[in-house]
Amino acid sequence: MKEFFELEIGYIAIALFFLVITAIVTTRSFVPRVAFKRGMITVSLFLAVLIFAHYYVTTQRMKNIAAEFESGKTILCENKERLKGSQTIIISKKAGWKLENRIFINPDFYRGFHSARCAVELRQ
Repeated sequence: MKEFFELEIGYIAIALFFLVITAIVTTRSFVPRVAFKRGMITVSLFLAVLIFAHYYVTTQRMKNIAAEFESGKTILCENKERLKGSQTIIISKKAGWKLENRIFINPDFYRGFHSARCAVELRQ
């Protein structure tokens, strides 16, 4: 459950914002009374499906990345910390990287990278 909130908290906040907007719009005087109930249920279900679909796709990609990393392939992770130069970190076992609890770490590097924000390099 912790992993779900770790990955989806931003999308949950956006979904709550949309629910607030839906509540405001459906409680206007010119909107039928049943619109609030129908609107909130419809928007809630739609957003829940999208969030759970995103979670499923993300966790499947993380499993694939972990398997590819363990097989020796190169992984590319985004580095949004520096805006100048390369924004991609090249991660491989050969360079001393390890995957611990879904985080790529290297003793020579000052921070880790979450595997949810990485991709397998296409060319090998």
